[in-house]
Amino acid sequence: MDSVTHLALGAAVGMAVMGRRTAVWKAALWGAAANTLPDLDVLTEHGDAISNMVLHRGATHSLFWLSLLSLPLGAAIARLHGEQALWRRWWLAIWLALVTHPLLDLMTVYGTRLALPFSDWPYAVGSIFIIDPLFTLPLLAGAGWALASRGGGRALQANAAGLLLAGAYLAWTVAAQAQVERMARASLAVQGIAAEQLLVTPTAFNTVLWRVVALDGGRYHEGFYSLLDGGRAMHFDAFDRGSALAPALRGIAGVQQVAAFSKGFYKLHAEGDELFVTDLRMGQEPAYVFNFAVAERHSPVQPLARPEQRSESPELRAGLDWLWRRALGEELAPPR
Repeated sequence: MDSVTHLALGAAVGMAVMGRRTAVWKAALWGAAANTLPDLDVLTEHGDAISNMVLHRGATHSLFWLSLLSLPLGAAIARLHGEQALWRRWWLAIWLALVTHPLLDLMTVYGTRLALPFSDWPYAVGSIFIIDPLFTLPLLAGAGWALASRGGGRALQANAAGLLLAGAYLAWTVAAQAQVERMARASLAVQGIAAEQLLVTPTAFNTVLWRVVALDGGRYHEGFYSLLDGGRAMHFDAFDRGSALAPALRGIAGVQQVAAFSKGFYKLHAEGDELFVTDLRMGQEPAYVFNFAVAERHSPVQPLARPEQRSESPELRAGLDWLWRRALGEELAPPR
């Protein structure tokens, strides 16, 4: 999730655990810092654009390593503030602030290696977009009230209410995702599309309009469903996955990395003499965030020394207009 959300979540968790045992600003400050800490891995350079993508949310997002870190960090904070008698409570606050970061990231579609060093599988639920105001605002409101009131009166209750509302919204996203998946499978069956794999994830900033990608051999099908569509069947557009390029690109490490990290939701394509691999999970046709040039057409194909990320963005105004109108249930073709 975005940095503001992690700051708000960490602050809220810190204040909820510490209560009135210490100054609310201390609990908020250290909780926010701990919940932000795992994302410092973005400062690590892994050698190329694809490695930077697939190795993000790695060891710094491991529940095991973060749990080990929480003990000395909690004890150090207690000692810093002269509150050694509270070191167990500080440890609990810091542990929860640390581990709720990857657990929240788990709910996005990106992929989080929670189980390192025992497994490097990138777990992902995909029920919430990386920025969702309806999740973040309750946290900001509750934590902000608690800080402004310096923990007095009902301030800590407001903070707890913000956490409960955010948690309830997260549960709602999972329920909504399951409903959209049922609708998608029914629509695919009616249209005679045998989906080998199915991806259901919300569009930007909301959980009303959902994007569905179905893999079907050498093709992928993209469709959209709004919870305000009134139950009408989904329409899917079919696109080529670039299977003809697979033999030439199979030996390129970057292609293998994207294929594994995306769990098969990728495509291969050519633009002029350049050959690309694209993660289909983040973005929508034809604009994707993780689009990488990996080779050039020669005989044989020549891999690039370093893959180059070529992120593609839709026209913002037209895209937002379509997003708003489509979310409200209007039948509109997506901007291509």
